[in-house]
Amino acid sequence: MVVIPARAGSSRLPRKPLRPIAGRTLLHRTIAMARGSLRDLPDIDLVVATDDREIADHAQAAGCEAVMTQSAIATGSGRALAAALARPSPPRFVVSLQGDSPFQPEGALSAVISALLDGAQVATPVIALDWDALDSLRDHKMRSPFSGTTCVRAADGRALWFSKTIIPAIRDEAALRQTEPLSPVWRHVGLYGYAIDALKRFEQTAPTPLETLEGLEQLRLLESGIPVMTVPVPPPLFDSSGIDTEQDIVRVEALIAIHGDPTPCLP
Repeated sequence: MVVIPARAGSSRLPRKPLRPIAGRTLLHRTIAMARGSLRDLPDIDLVVATDDREIADHAQAAGCEAVMTQSAIATGSGRALAAALARPSPPRFVVSLQGDSPFQPEGALSAVISALLDGAQVATPVIALDWDALDSLRDHKMRSPFSGTTCVRAADGRALWFSKTIIPAIRDEAALRQTEPLSPVWRHVGLYGYAIDALKRFEQTAPTPLETLEGLEQLRLLESGIPVMTVPVPPPLFDSSGIDTEQDIVRVEALIAIHGDPTPCLP
């Protein structure tokens, strides 16, 4: 089951799912991207989980099922779990596809589903940044410091940490640039897949101090000892960070004007 949490409230970008980007709303773009990714996986349900009737109607106008969930639910994963538990039979796994990240790398959703089918408790995609992409991320964070998340990971793919800052710090970077085509920085993509029991355990755990400081709910998993498997995916047509601010909308619209629109058309 794939769930798109679409909350009405957002302190930085009010009524974010309904905001237009180059003529198409954020929610319709996310639905179209998910539907395209699931084209070869017809047995997996796609649902929007929201606390707002207008957002639910907007999802249904795009031909997507919508489930009303309680406004008190504070996280996307919590809203995804509520939608899953509302089914007649709980699914084996739940993928929470953040409604503010419509420009996912090709294959990211199917890669996460594959990792879950292979036994991962939690899976999420990451992108290896080349040096130009790292420079672009640094420049972007000068204007929007809490937009975009990086990850450090073990050799076997387990996530060691996520942060809104750029990690790891790079000693002797100039020399490394001369010998390595890729930087050591991985960028996290806002897409999470959970085995249903791992998601239940996560939601039964109180928010942790570092989760609260960074504003990243996936840190609760790591602080609670729940392993997170990262899945490398190729970079998308352009920057895949979430839409969190007015500046993000301006930046993405400029990229669409340059590169074309990567979002599939809704049927």
